[in-house]
Amino acid sequence: MKKTPPYLKKGDKVGIVCPAWKVDNDLEDAIALLKSWDLDVVVGKTVHSSYRQYAGSDELRAQDFQSMLDNDEIKAVFAARGGYGCVRMIDLVNFSHFAAKPKWIIGFSDVTVIHSHIHRNFGIPTIHGQMPITIPDATKESLLSLKDTLFGEMPLYEYQSEHTNIPGEGEGVVIGGNLALLVNVLGSVSDMDYDGKILFIEDVGEFYYSIDRMLWTLKRAGKLKNLKGLLVGGFTNLKDNKVPFGITLEELILEIVGEYGYPVAFDFPAGHIDNNYTLIFGAQASLSVNEHHVCLAYIDEQ
Repeated sequence: MKKTPPYLKKGDKVGIVCPAWKVDNDLEDAIALLKSWDLDVVVGKTVHSSYRQYAGSDELRAQDFQSMLDNDEIKAVFAARGGYGCVRMIDLVNFSHFAAKPKWIIGFSDVTVIHSHIHRNFGIPTIHGQMPITIPDATKESLLSLKDTLFGEMPLYEYQSEHTNIPGEGEGVVIGGNLALLVNVLGSVSDMDYDGKILFIEDVGEFYYSIDRMLWTLKRAGKLKNLKGLLVGGFTNLKDNKVPFGITLEELILEIVGEYGYPVAFDFPAGHIDNNYTLIFGAQASLSVNEHHVCLAYIDEQ
């Protein structure tokens, strides 16, 4: 049976750590926001640490994350930022206490490694949403979605997509994250079962051919065949070669998954965008898609 972490309440302590790249600017805006939600903020050692690109050595980043997982006073743990490095430290973390007493883990981008690892090994829901480093540029709506989700309100998103979707309906557990990281953990102990799931994908700064290659890798691994739906989030700052790839992102995706017949929703408001709405990975949701209208409704299972 799935073990959902307790939702937050006023006065709870939350932690901030850096499991990947170091933080180059202060987190005062993020800390002030969390305090305005009546949360007590505990800052980990890695927020002020530096080792090459990383917020300290692999061992230090793992230890800092571990201390937050094992501290029962900490009710949620924010990754301060993504970048790169979670895959280097994930196997140094002992999740046994977390599995017995789960708490919310929040982040996106490189934190996809942590989301995927937890979902694969423990089936505990986690949160894909704004991080302390992204809070200063985040829209008010996306931050409200994060607050509401953390305090127990199940997300419900309806929007009009600019691009033409594949219509349909589906219900399943929402999983996913950054496309490059999903491919990065493929075949490892952090790789998830995709069958019967609603998959969310996003990425930033990639070449069109690279996105095509990564999706083909997932397809050839059997990951895309038995989904209940596909949510295509922000694919921002895409790059092309001197000889153009020749088709749009949407056409690229439809070439790969169109044969399967499940609903595909473009322009989902999440990813490396200011309007990065909150998703609960590992939680059940229903998806309804028509050509330009999308509704994703989480189902309260508690």
